[in-house]
Amino acid sequence: MPAFLLAYIRWVERVNRVIGRAAMYLIFVMMGILLWSSVSKGVFLPSLWTLEMAQFVMTGYYLLGGPYSMQLGDHVRMDLLYGRWSPGAKAWADGITCLFLMFYLALLFYGAVSSTAYALEYGERSYSSWRPYMAPIKLVMCLGIFLMLLQASAVFLRDIARIRGEEIA
Repeated sequence: MPAFLLAYIRWVERVNRVIGRAAMYLIFVMMGILLWSSVSKGVFLPSLWTLEMAQFVMTGYYLLGGPYSMQLGDHVRMDLLYGRWSPGAKAWADGITCLFLMFYLALLFYGAVSSTAYALEYGERSYSSWRPYMAPIKLVMCLGIFLMLLQASAVFLRDIARIRGEEIA
């Protein structure tokens, strides 16, 4: 494997590791928001922003943590036949599914960029009573999809190396 591809794989995995490890803590932010929601409903006037903000935080948690999860191999896999295959056959299957994933993510990213551009241009707001601007969460969505696309390409390159009999450390 050429040195520039190895550097690319290592860079993508380092970036996704840092962002993914930071995104892990968003679950505690979400829990705090939902705790405040419960307290404010019981003691004070209910807050309008809590449920939607918890949804936004959960979206960031999911989208920014996904590439790190893929890097660790912690995503769901149908193991009915896969577990019995040789490492080479697994690499072939993973490489083919990675191509489909990258195609899907490219289409998703195209739509996300279009939606984000619309939100930025027209100041799109949510239809809830809180009415937050949608651009920040859509920017997070674009970043998460882009990082997942980069991680999928790094996994694909690792699969190619595995098919060729090389192992990238």
